[in-house]
Amino acid sequence: MRAMSRMSRHSVLWGVLVPATLIGGERPQLTLAANAPQEKDSELLKDARDTFEPLPKDMATREFPVSPERVSLGRKLFFDPRISVDGTVSCSRCHLSALYATDALPKSHGARDKMLPRNANTLFNTALQFKQHWRGDFENVEAQAKHALTGPGFGNPDFAAAMARVNAITGYPELFKKAFPDEADPVNADNWGKAIGAFERTLVTPSRFDEYLGGKADALTPAERNGLRVFMDIGCANCHSGVGIGGSKFRKFGVKEDYWKATGSKEIDKGRFDLTKDAADTYTFKVPGLRNVEMTAPYFHDGSVDALPGAVRVMARVQLGKTLSDEDTGAIITFLKSLTGKPPADFITAPVLPPAGFK
Repeated sequence: MRAMSRMSRHSVLWGVLVPATLIGGERPQLTLAANAPQEKDSELLKDARDTFEPLPKDMATREFPVSPERVSLGRKLFFDPRISVDGTVSCSRCHLSALYATDALPKSHGARDKMLPRNANTLFNTALQFKQHWRGDFENVEAQAKHALTGPGFGNPDFAAAMARVNAITGYPELFKKAFPDEADPVNADNWGKAIGAFERTLVTPSRFDEYLGGKADALTPAERNGLRVFMDIGCANCHSGVGIGGSKFRKFGVKEDYWKATGSKEIDKGRFDLTKDAADTYTFKVPGLRNVEMTAPYFHDGSVDALPGAVRVMARVQLGKTLSDEDTGAIITFLKSLTGKPPADFITAPVLPPAGFK
């Protein structure tokens, strides 16, 4: 029987080994990776299963199924730039296969090279998250895809103009009929969102961590299992939990100090406040999912931090008020790398699109 819970054990280590405030006001530093006692693999696995969940085979729901016809259509629409106002932007412009469904830019660029307001999150596993976009602007990936048609990404003046572009391309009307056979006029913005959403709901990237949660203890190396323990005990899993290792709640960015002082952000983004006008939402953002985080730099809503070690240290500093040792930082990163999965085959290569000629 364990003498104390993982959180109470951490509290004892923190309170006894390091005073709450050091001389000069510096944040306390504790190397959990060095001080954590050895534990049975079964205990760590139990704690992990209490905190995280393995990925499903896809992200379909009853409301948003992933029929082959919808997925096939959505995949084509996802990669097709001809629906944007200047013919240069597709969903894939901000979500490149070679960059794990990101674009590696601090902030993405839309139609007519207009800079978008925030960093592009990866689309892998994102349909599992409770909201979409950094501020939670959209309820699901379908709503986000529909909005993109008239947002700064695609730049169309309205949905009618966007659908006129779709209808003008040989092949799309028939594909929409196959995907939505019960509708008399299936080429519409709602179905555009549903088709692209169906494709995105197939973009699941299981990793060795999922094997571990399934009971295969040696799916993670000893160093990765140690990093998992440090990740949980330091407090990262208080927000980064569940199936996405995040993506299930809103949190203020900068609980212990203003985030921009740690990130060096050039602009101060008030986050969800700009949507709700509720003072309690100031500097609040959706907690990002950490699956594939090794591959999705730069980090945070404004892409202000280039590398993962810096991002880990910023989070500990502004959210938990802790200065991580090099050893703990390294341990956490070692664990985070175990969350990297293989990109889906249908995302790695672009499909052949309907004929380029217009009617």
